[in-house]
Amino acid sequence: MGTVVLGTGSCLPERILTNVELESIVDTDDEWIRTRTGIESRRIGGKGEQTYQLSANAARQALERAGVAAEELGLIVVGTISSHMLMPSSACFVQKELGAKNAFAYDLNAACSGFLYGLDLADKYIRADHNMKVLIIGAETLSSRLNWQDRNTCILFGDGAGAAVFGYAEGPRGIIGSKLLSDGSLWELLYMHAPQSLNPDLTVPGNTGAFIQMEGKEVFKYAVRAMEESVRDLLSREHVKIEDVSLVIPHQANIRILNKLIDRLNVPQSKVFINVAKYGNTSAASIPIALDEANSSGLIAEGDTVLFCSFGGGLTWGASLIKW
Repeated sequence: MGTVVLGTGSCLPERILTNVELESIVDTDDEWIRTRTGIESRRIGGKGEQTYQLSANAARQALERAGVAAEELGLIVVGTISSHMLMPSSACFVQKELGAKNAFAYDLNAACSGFLYGLDLADKYIRADHNMKVLIIGAETLSSRLNWQDRNTCILFGDGAGAAVFGYAEGPRGIIGSKLLSDGSLWELLYMHAPQSLNPDLTVPGNTGAFIQMEGKEVFKYAVRAMEESVRDLLSREHVKIEDVSLVIPHQANIRILNKLIDRLNVPQSKVFINVAKYGNTSAASIPIALDEANSSGLIAEGDTVLFCSFGGGLTWGASLIKW
């Protein structure tokens, strides 16, 4: 008995930006992108598709599927690094959009690990109050946070939102556990500056702009090892064998990281959900979008053990297990 997923939802912007279209923006080509990242296209936000608006649309879908009214929500958390405003939070805007007048709301900044950090929070709140219903969203409009002349980053990222409604249920279903970690000493491998300070004494040296900057090769090296170790530690702690996992939903960073992780975990590719080719890396939105697609496609059945794992800027990483 414990914290269960009551419903999932997702929302992707209408505009599709293909690799071929990127060739006219930056020095790259379709084959180079596909062979190195596995990405073929990504979604780009347009008018009416701010982070909170994509979030609200994903949330409406999740609430409808859960059979939960917005007024029943006790908490809304949005994992994001690309809110259209620093204050109020995207979560507060989502609360307004949904009319979730009984919920308190805040954003969570853990980059690509945002949804997993949020999932763990939902579990803690619901274990403390079995009547509570929690909405966790991962949402990004990373197109607004990219240097479109930097081919090392602009080819990788896309926009979108995924949501899940959590509640309490008796029986064997529920979140089994999470293993969450971070290492702030490695922040320079993957980061994004804030807008320049208006106080000259607090200006950050080397702040060239509020866009994603990344040391790709180093991130690759740390990402694979970190996710593998967090998965193995979690499985060991919860006495679950990798063979007993029904479906793995990893953060959709790029295909090389995913293939290396699959290799090192020794899990069949048929048990791993991958959609990176369609959407690229959507950071905090990556896992909940994939979860909603897997759930909507009937790939998850009651009683299945689902494993999530992620890695992102901070550095942050971790894994979660849930009995569906």
